[in-house]
Amino acid sequence: MNVLNKADIKSLDFGQLSEVLQEMGQKKFRATQIYQWLHQKLITDFDQMTNVAADLREQLKSKYELNTLEVVQVLTSEIDGTSKFLFRLYDGNVVESVLMKYKHGNSVCISTQVGCRMGCRFCASTLDGLERNLEVHEMLEEVYRIQAITGEKVSNIVLMGSGEPLDNYDNVIKFLGMITDEYGLNISQRNITLSTCGIVPKIRELAELKLQITLAISLHASDNETRKGLMPVANKYSIEEILDACRYYFDMTGRRISFEYSLVAGVNDSREEAIKLAGILKGINCHVNLIPVNPIKERDYKQTIKKDVENFKNYLEKYRINVTIRREMGRDIQGACGQLRKSYYDKEKAEKILKEKEGENESIC
Repeated sequence: MNVLNKADIKSLDFGQLSEVLQEMGQKKFRATQIYQWLHQKLITDFDQMTNVAADLREQLKSKYELNTLEVVQVLTSEIDGTSKFLFRLYDGNVVESVLMKYKHGNSVCISTQVGCRMGCRFCASTLDGLERNLEVHEMLEEVYRIQAITGEKVSNIVLMGSGEPLDNYDNVIKFLGMITDEYGLNISQRNITLSTCGIVPKIRELAELKLQITLAISLHASDNETRKGLMPVANKYSIEEILDACRYYFDMTGRRISFEYSLVAGVNDSREEAIKLAGILKGINCHVNLIPVNPIKERDYKQTIKKDVENFKNYLEKYRINVTIRREMGRDIQGACGQLRKSYYDKEKAEKILKEKEGENESIC
């Protein structure tokens, strides 16, 4: 397995890069110049910085890496044009990112960890547990490679791929600062959504930063017992604690909370569940995003039928809860979080076993 011998230069924010160059005796304008090469022009090699002196490029090469994600696979939906990218990291691990095209612009859903340790029952990302956190430059690269590959500008970012963003808190916060930097892609904070399963202390910590991003809570149940059956994190943080943290987030930021609710047939999609959900959300400035659960082969959860999804929405609206049904995207390309990565590893494992068996047979002969 490969390891980084030097830090990746793309993980330096503008202030850090400025300090490094100042220590190297460079003029102030060099920081802006180099930062824009890295984060606007999205170069993949130091020597592409054609207006930077060769000796300075060599100094940077001696101190830093400049890594690029390797494209392993790209699947594009014939239904809606959604593209799913499987990227290989420097250490051989792979992660997924998704490009979704809307009328209002292109949205990229990124992973924040290799795998996940949260254990949500309906998510493929967590089936093999957590391998490691993604570093800042790797999260940036997910966005940069997709923009570079497609030639299309990314205007919205969703931290809702593999991993729990608040479980990689420091790297995620730095990523948010850099992706919105005026010298980089300069994506508006209001065009960024961070999804969490509900790590209460980190929600409160995030609130105190007073960012203008949208906080999305993966709720998926209206009572603690049902939620525990779907999400192990519910054993540590109750719905009441999460909702209190959400109220604090709204008080600190003025940003409406989004609640993600995956509808699982026979588990959380009844009229009674809708009424309970409306009750616990009463008085919170929020929006509910209903998601017909995306089936994965390792679980036996079934998707709520269309009629029952509409009924659930109508029940919530009756109680004046702002609600939409998320448009299904990428179903024909293993759209659920972690599905493509899991199938890639399963195939790789099967091929390895086959080769080992072939080798045994050859030795017997």
